[in-house]
Amino acid sequence: MSNSQATQQTYRAINFADKLALFSDQWQARVVAEMNDYQFKVVRIEGDFVWHQHADTDETFIVLDGQLRIDMRDGFVMLSAGEMFVVPKGTEHKPFAEREVKLLLIEPRGVKNTGDETNERTAANDLWI
Repeated sequence: MSNSQATQQTYRAINFADKLALFSDQWQARVVAEMNDYQFKVVRIEGDFVWHQHADTDETFIVLDGQLRIDMRDGFVMLSAGEMFVVPKGTEHKPFAEREVKLLLIEPRGVKNTGDETNERTAANDLWI
């Protein structure tokens, strides 16, 4: 069978805005893709999170819409749409959004969003959308 006779596979791009439109709850990240052992998650956040750290992994924040401040014990970083920041493993941090922010998070599968702590902000893992 020649290439011209082979069945064409349909590939689809992942549209972050479309995925974010499917839910409105905040602080509950949804997985949109995996690459090796890493998950790509979209999430809506507003307000203050909790201080936490991830002892064994870095965590990447990419702002899709809004403005995010990530506090660390010795300073902070401000991110706007189209910007990213990698929080190094073991760094205590606390995200804050004055108004709703839409984010893409990149982290290994199974990472608990509140690090070593379990509290009212701890979200379920592996929620796909």
